[in-house]
Amino acid sequence: MKILLTGATGYIGKRLLPLLVEEGHDVVCCVRDIDRFNPPSSIRSKITTIQIDLLDKDSLDAIPKDIDGTYYLVHSMSASSDYQVLEQESAINFRNAINKTQVQHVVYLSGIINETELSKHLASRKTVELELNKGTYNFTSLRAGIIIGSGSASFEIIRDLVEKLPIMVTPKWLNTRCQPIGISDVIAFLSKSILNPKTYNRDFDIGGPDILSYKEMLLAFSRLRKLNRKIYTIPVMTPRLSSYWLYFVTSTSYILAVALVNSMKVEVICRSTELNYILDVTPLSYKESLAKAFAKIENNEIVSSWKDAYASSGISSHISDFIQIPTFGCFKDQRKMAFKDREDCIEKIWSIGGRTGWYSGDWLWKFRGFIDKLVGGVGLRRGRTSPNSIDVGDALDFWRVLYANKNEGRLLLFAEMKLPGEAWLEFRIESGELIQTATFRPLGLLGRLYWYIVFPFHGAIFNGMLKKITGYKD
Repeated sequence: MKILLTGATGYIGKRLLPLLVEEGHDVVCCVRDIDRFNPPSSIRSKITTIQIDLLDKDSLDAIPKDIDGTYYLVHSMSASSDYQVLEQESAINFRNAINKTQVQHVVYLSGIINETELSKHLASRKTVELELNKGTYNFTSLRAGIIIGSGSASFEIIRDLVEKLPIMVTPKWLNTRCQPIGISDVIAFLSKSILNPKTYNRDFDIGGPDILSYKEMLLAFSRLRKLNRKIYTIPVMTPRLSSYWLYFVTSTSYILAVALVNSMKVEVICRSTELNYILDVTPLSYKESLAKAFAKIENNEIVSSWKDAYASSGISSHISDFIQIPTFGCFKDQRKMAFKDREDCIEKIWSIGGRTGWYSGDWLWKFRGFIDKLVGGVGLRRGRTSPNSIDVGDALDFWRVLYANKNEGRLLLFAEMKLPGEAWLEFRIESGELIQTATFRPLGLLGRLYWYIVFPFHGAIFNGMLKKITGYKD
């Protein structure tokens, strides 16, 4: 069957794609930026990729007319405070475009929306359902709550809270109940639903066997990690204060923190587990899902992470918009040094950031990340998905990977921190030397002032980093 997969670069899409190929489907991947789509080499020859933007009606003409089924796995929740409008418009545009094809079935991954009063986030999910359900095809909505898996936003937030805070004074919404589900079970439900007549024109809640409060989820996580944690809930923490609390303690963006806090006041519990029997899926328990996630992390097998999505930074530009480093009107800090061993030098470049740090002045990097959080930026807590692998489009602390070629020995990063301008950091192997270049294109007088303020720190940070990477400093 020919399957159209939207959201192919997202957390769910990257995990679903290999399974669809394995099952013998002809998969057409829809991406907003074809330059940052890096499917596994083992399946590249078996898929087709098209570049579309659901807010650009003309781009949707690229959708093939002979598709049989499609997955709708896109959302705009972290990208803008107006995501409700964007999500509705995207759904309408997609529905109108897909109606022109021979598609038989559309499957949408939604949220559990069983309460009469919904948060802005869940209300938007319901609106998308209603719009997609107006098409001339068969439609199925799979409604999930908290998704637990290596790299999932929920898992990373829980891990941040438990591992950083021995004592938590939390808002009362931590007593709200939910029904978490493992990512492997979500993928199983999605793959078994497509073009299955038993699922046509229905909506199903999907969840694991455990119904837990958020507080119980945090404590279960702490027990698994053998950490002694105390949690106290208080009734006086406002939604705004709760959002700031979540934003500063975890790696989430502020917009996402607001959406999550508002959603966490609503119970997300399955009405029925009928789909388990229809598709013969037995979901893992919460504890089993956590254990599986940690196994993937320990074995460096994280297939996808929410942090690598552009939604984690709130930008929506294409990589091609920044891959050409400008020269006019820019400040540059370029340093060169011969390296002792080429392979060792490249390995150090490819391990930079995350837990490895930046080789020099780490406390200054962390301070800059803290300042970035204070002004609404991404901060330094996103880390990196893999400790030794880098792909185009990956998040790397408060940078985005624009170009990564290990054989060539070139890594180009673009800054996603809050800046009065634009910044690039490049590492390039050339003629037996490592060339390390920081480029800054200032925006107005404030941008120029910023460069002169931080320039004195460059000598210590960039020189020390260069020496460490080239092997001349232990």
